[in-house]
Amino acid sequence: MAEGQFIIAAETPQEHLDWGRLRWMSHPPATGADQLTVIDVTLSPGKGHDFHKHPDQEEVIYVTSGRVEQWVAQEKRLLGPGDAAFIPPGVVHASFNAGSEDAHVVAILGPCIGVNGYVSVEVAGEAPWKDLRT
Repeated sequence: MAEGQFIIAAETPQEHLDWGRLRWMSHPPATGADQLTVIDVTLSPGKGHDFHKHPDQEEVIYVTSGRVEQWVAQEKRLLGPGDAAFIPPGVVHASFNAGSEDAHVVAILGPCIGVNGYVSVEVAGEAPWKDLRT
């Protein structure tokens, strides 16, 4: 059994996406985790991770700074620091930065699925998701 390890943000590579940045703080390749994938996410102003689902994973999205337009199924809430959303497996959701500064969230998913501990099915182009924000 592993004894654990420290994950230092400054030493963890960032991935740059069209909607922001992320750091894999814990997942199978980084830590050998099999139950929890933890992602430090930065949503750029006006951007977000569009509608998607994780068929076999629960997720908690915890806002640490900024304002986030959070969707869980077809319900929308505006979340601020300290607020969170729980998403059961297979439930479509999306997170968008609702402010003019970067928004930061911690996404925690479990159990780990696949090589990277994370499986996402994008559905933003499908009804009813493609029309919810218009």
